[in-house]
Amino acid sequence: MNIDEAEQRFRTEIAGLRPAAAAPDHELAPGITGARCLDLFTAQVLSRQADLAARRLGASGRGFYSIGSSGHEGNVALAAASRVTDPLMPHYRSGALFIERVRRAGGMHPVRDLLLGVVAAATDPIAGGRHKVFGSAAAHIIPQTSTIASQLPRAVGLAFAIERAARLGIDCPWPRDALVMCGFGDASANHSTAAGAINAAVHTAYLGVPVPVLFVCEDNGIGISVPTPPGWIERAYGHRPGLRYFSADGCDVLDAVTIASTAVEWVRAHRRPAFLRLRTVRLFGHAGSDVESAYRDSAAVAADLSRDPITATARLLVAAGIRTPQEILDDYDRLAAQVTATVDDVCREPQLGSADQVIAPLAPSRPDAVRTDVLRSGPPIQTPRHPGTPGESGSRDAVSPADDASTDTAPGPDDGIAGDDGPGPGAPPIRHDQRAGQARVSAPRSERGPVSGQDTHADGPEHGPADRPGPDSSQAPQAVPVTLAQALNHTLAEMLARDRDVLVFGEDVARKGGVYGVTKGLGKRFGARRVFDTLLDEQSILGTALGAGLAGFVPIPEIQYLAYVHNALDQLRGEAATLSFFSAGRYRNPMVVRIAGYGYQRGFGGHFHNDNSVAALRDIPGLVVASPSRPDDAAAVLRTCVSAARVDGRVCVLLEPIALYHTRDLYEPGDDRWATPVTGDHVPIGQARVYGEGTDLTIVAFANSVPMCLRVARRLARHGITARVLDLRWLSPLPYADLLRHAEATGRVLVADETRRSGGISESVCTALVDGGFTGARARVTSADSFVPLGPAAASILLSETDIEAAAHRLLAGTGKSTPA
Repeated sequence: MNIDEAEQRFRTEIAGLRPAAAAPDHELAPGITGARCLDLFTAQVLSRQADLAARRLGASGRGFYSIGSSGHEGNVALAAASRVTDPLMPHYRSGALFIERVRRAGGMHPVRDLLLGVVAAATDPIAGGRHKVFGSAAAHIIPQTSTIASQLPRAVGLAFAIERAARLGIDCPWPRDALVMCGFGDASANHSTAAGAINAAVHTAYLGVPVPVLFVCEDNGIGISVPTPPGWIERAYGHRPGLRYFSADGCDVLDAVTIASTAVEWVRAHRRPAFLRLRTVRLFGHAGSDVESAYRDSAAVAADLSRDPITATARLLVAAGIRTPQEILDDYDRLAAQVTATVDDVCREPQLGSADQVIAPLAPSRPDAVRTDVLRSGPPIQTPRHPGTPGESGSRDAVSPADDASTDTAPGPDDGIAGDDGPGPGAPPIRHDQRAGQARVSAPRSERGPVSGQDTHADGPEHGPADRPGPDSSQAPQAVPVTLAQALNHTLAEMLARDRDVLVFGEDVARKGGVYGVTKGLGKRFGARRVFDTLLDEQSILGTALGAGLAGFVPIPEIQYLAYVHNALDQLRGEAATLSFFSAGRYRNPMVVRIAGYGYQRGFGGHFHNDNSVAALRDIPGLVVASPSRPDDAAAVLRTCVSAARVDGRVCVLLEPIALYHTRDLYEPGDDRWATPVTGDHVPIGQARVYGEGTDLTIVAFANSVPMCLRVARRLARHGITARVLDLRWLSPLPYADLLRHAEATGRVLVADETRRSGGISESVCTALVDGGFTGARARVTSADSFVPLGPAAASILLSETDIEAAAHRLLAGTGKSTPA
């Protein structure tokens, strides 16, 4: 049955109804007056007409989205049952719910807002023409895409965080007695993400932790073309201990409102998770391009149409004497005409016209504000976090030359670059290449690695007292040289002590202190409300961070190993990175994800504990990926990521090289040249560090390959070859300006990449050099395209110092530079 036939059937049925005695103020059910029911009918009709308009717009080439809500209009009951201040993560068939919620929040034109998304208008008040989503900052509707079930972990995290924020005194956009409503379909209920999130909610509540979330399954009995077995949702979720179950007829507005109200109030009172099955139908196929007759028989289609919720509500209004049949038809035609007029209006709106406009919300960058937040000693400066306040976005690229054309130049552990005995009297000085227009200072090389008071960041004209924390700051430098793990531990403690909005959590993070001891002692010092263990589920860990970021926290979740993040990558790609994009910065989920990774562990091998694949992370638009190699950089980069999350709402990943966690030595056992003090200095996003001033070769490295390349550079120096080592520190965005400057300084670049040859960092580095106009010699040396095996075989596929040194000699020989035979 096509849409025109369905419309005619509605008119015929309503026209044939017998009018009842007028009773406009009749109460149809407890708390549901005739006027209230008429409001809900209005929202249902507007949603249906918006669906039909979207299909017409698509057919005419003016619209770009037609997954409709027809048959699901009973979800308007959720708007009636909840408060506007209950955060909502809707199903993508929640048109009526959206319209009624926005109306209750004071929105004047919810249908226009919806259709602006359909035509991809730049004036769309939530996504700005980037995608059609149901979202409204004023109505506390957090936009969702059609990624299946990916919003459920965030919903659990937000429910947890609302309560946690109240207990910790954190400014949260939602009241303490709010609950989270999260919608999804019956097919989505089978997805592992949904099952994991619901399990996490039940598990958390079992521990006595409040999790006020209502899962709403809009069950229309079919997923595109695959039927859901009758009774399956109740069998799967209706009898689970710890999960209160409700079921309502979404085609009967009174039943839907009554049961939904009961479910909402149960969750609000008990602060525990519940599951509401809302039985619906799907009318007119999955989407505009779907030919439903290809897989459904006409009897099944007709049976669904006989349960049309709009027709059912119209019958109720007539039977109760609230409207006559003719008044219903007049209302229907009037609302349809309003939508038609709105279509003509939205089609005149401009669309996004440039790449800059499209990507503006992806990577907001206020480097000066981030720097201020890193270096402050008092409470954080309040930044807009509440729904309804547009976030600042697109202000400037994070690696613009004006801000980040600087490279930290380190004496540090690379003193051996000039030879075994250190530099001679004529060795070039160490320099700080700082921002344009600032002075350069020189300092003699240190025979030893960095020691207290003699770091690359020593105070000078470009690094004066303003660049360090004040005397009362919790970030006072730690003078004793420490390992990378100790530096991270120290810095996490500093941030937890300074800022109440910081949470640290993950598997084995609290009680054990992390598998490698990075979080040791933090749980005992700061308590279980700030530092806590999670269940073993990476999707739930990241979902907790997604919700906590929305609620006003700066979460620092830990993923135990790099290989494990792939279990939950969609929480970063489909949820974290897209929220600001699909809300034009009105919503954001700041977080810093700590991940232990890479190879070279001794005595603990195998792929899952030595993964070296980062391509999937670097491919996510707007995601900041940092990977420090030495202790002071690890501390500084962590601070920068946390402040970028707090100030700009950035989603950051900190890839920590496991093999360097407890490394103290660089050249010989006991030399202690890789340990550094934690200085408290600031490292902006997109700023590299360079070791040495060699003029023959630039070796580009990161993480484990940095100390490897420093040792190679030292051996090259014995043969009269001077090399500088550029530590990227940031893998996304790459430090483009620093990379090009130091490439031009030598004319030869070797990229030493411990990740895989295909999809590894070196591909992007070499591409950046070409795009930047570098015409000198370049080469790369990488690990093999392989998983990391167990035992000694790992050495056969991982990048080695021998590989780096041989590649350096080949590159030099190929450009006419004499090298030893």
